[in-house]
Amino acid sequence: MTVLLERNERVAIVTLNRPEKNNALNRSLTRTLIDRVKMLDSDQSVGCIVLAGAGNHFCCGADITEMKQMNYVDMVTEDYFSAWDDFVRVRTPIIAAIHGLALGGGCELAMMCDIVFADKSARFGQPEIRLGVIPAIGGTQRLTKLVGKAKAMDMVLTGDTVCADEAKQLGLISRVFDDNLMERTMKKAHHIASLSQHAVQLAKECVKQANNLSINDGLVYERRVFHGLFATNDQTEGMSAFIEKRSALFTNT
Repeated sequence: MTVLLERNERVAIVTLNRPEKNNALNRSLTRTLIDRVKMLDSDQSVGCIVLAGAGNHFCCGADITEMKQMNYVDMVTEDYFSAWDDFVRVRTPIIAAIHGLALGGGCELAMMCDIVFADKSARFGQPEIRLGVIPAIGGTQRLTKLVGKAKAMDMVLTGDTVCADEAKQLGLISRVFDDNLMERTMKKAHHIASLSQHAVQLAKECVKQANNLSINDGLVYERRVFHGLFATNDQTEGMSAFIEKRSALFTNT
């Protein structure tokens, strides 16, 4: 199987499973991964998704052997890579746990996730320019928004990689752990999954909208979402628990 799925209470662990190909993203893995994540997104018992890679690396990019056989007409007809739009629309928070290489499509996949954790072995890069092409799953767009024009130009035009510590300094990833990457990632995932699913999903949506809206429109959008959460039982429970100095028991209602 190109994608493995495991459940740990309200956390789902999705693992890219082509270690012999450094988890290269071919059609089969891509479609299976997106289908699995969409299925989990529709499951109310899942509060957070963790994405990892089997073997020595997270993902070394798209499958070049598969792409090499295609021409311009093939690419346009298939609208190659457009399936990833479905991945980005997932509302459930996704945490990427990166070890080893996250290159090309692997780096772009990490950027499509909501939180990115890495260990010291991780390296990130967009080496597509060395193949005579450019990044096409968001490498010129998301990377620029995350790290700024100067560093994005550096990475995209040279194909050079950055280590985990530099990636964190640039804002490409959230945290770097010296050890126990999955254990620490799962701890964070369980915490997120224990919170109100309504609030978590809408908070994710608001943060994403910050890239699309002006500051004034974004502030109004955020405020209206905040107002709307007062129609939920979880808002009542959360505020009652705070006043009563106890842990909240959210029911996602």
